[in-house]
Formats: sequence, C-alpha cells, structure tokens
Amino acid sequence: MKSGIDQDALIDMFAQASAKQGDKLRKAVADATLKALQGRELTLDNVRKVIKTVTQATSAGAAKNPASAVDAENMLRKAFDGMDSALLKAVEANRKALQQLVDQGAGLREGQMKAALAGVEKMEDLFFSTVGKAVQGAGAPLQGPWNQVLKTMKIEGTATGAGAAQTVEQLMAQAQDALRKGRASGLRATQALMDSYAAMVSGVLIGMSEGLGGASAPAKPAPSAAPAKAPAKKATRAAPRKS
Repeated sequence: MKSGIDQDALIDMFAQASAKQGDKLRKAVADATLKALQGRELTLDNVRKVIKTVTQATSAGAAKNPASAVDAENMLRKAFDGMDSALLKAVEANRKALQQLVDQGAGLREGQMKAALAGVEKMEDLFFSTVGKAVQGAGAPLQGPWNQVLKTMKIEGTATGAGAAQTVEQLMAQAQDALRKGRASGLRATQALMDSYAAMVSGVLIGMSEGLGGASAPAKPAPSAAPAKAPAKKATRAAPRKS
C-alpha cells in the first residue's frame, strides 16, 4: 500500500482468477493503476513506478494460478490492457492541461512546453520498457506468456500510443498556428503554470470523474427515483376532478 496500490489484492485476484474473468481483471488493474496515478504528481518517473508495481503484482498472482499457459497469457493480456486504459487517461489529462496552456498563449519556443509534449510522446515507449523490465524477474512459466503479450501489443499498438500521437500532433499544430497569428504570450504569462505542470496534470486527472468507462455507472440509478414520483402527482390531480 506504500505505493498507493493494494498489491496483495491484485495478487490474490490473479491467483484465483479463471480465464473467463478477463473483463473483471482488466477493470481491477485499470482502477488500481488510475488511482495510484491520481495519488501523485504525474511525472514520467512516477508513471514508471506505478506500472512497475502493478506489473509485478499481477505477475506474482498469475504465477500462483494453476491455469494453463494459454489462460495465463489471456490473463496477462487483460492486465496489460488495464494499465493501457489507465495510461490513456493520463495522456488525456496531459492533453487537457496542455490545451489550457496553448489557449493562454504558451508557444513551442518554451522549453518546458516542448518537454511536456516530449513526455506525452514517450508514454508508450515507457509503458513497454517498464513492463518488459518488470517481468524479467518473473518465473519461467510466465516468461513465455508475457513475451507473447508484449510482442502482440507492439504489433497492434496501444491505446496510449495512439492517444499520445494524436495529442502531440493536435497541440503542435495549434501552438504553431497561434505563433503565426501572433497570439503567443510572453514568458511571464505562462511560466508559473509550466513550473507546476506535473501538479496541474494531476489535478486534471483527479477531476476526470468518469474514470475508465464504468466509474460513472453507480450514479445512474439516481434518475430512477424521478419516475416513481410521477404516479403520485397524477393521483393528487385526479382526486379534485372526481369530487
């Protein structure tokens, strides 16, 4: 828990899971990863630490599972997909924060702006390299499944990589357009924001209340209370007419 991740819970879940519980595993990993990312400044170093911890926990659990190599690969793929979902949210948080800076006139000439964009661009490579290093210590039965997952995902590409590429392309175009139109602000106007950029992105990530697609589900039952009141209103209106 020191890392902000309940590693024992992940280990137990993967140790006892069946291949049919893939979606449950993916969501558990996604939620754990996202919560850990929300609990610290969103720097590349912190992202690396979170991914390493989650990968090691899921590997430790899968190593205890009596499932076949094929089922183990499927479970590890779900773990990878869960981390990918959370990192995509981190990319989106970076995009929203950088968009604010561009809207306020931050230009590509500013070193910190370039560094922030470069960080987003490196997210997928960081993801692959961190998982790859983290599984080097996994037992022999998991080496094959993990290697296959990484090989497949490098061919298919990740949601994180696609989102990062789109974000960088979009923001660079906007920043260059602002520069051409003379809307770039002076250094002082954006320096304070750039100095606290990592904390700013963390705040944006925390504010993304919809989570990973399923987080907003518990709030949906609330509207069902409204239809229940409708019959009562009709009954009160009908009474005077009968009298």
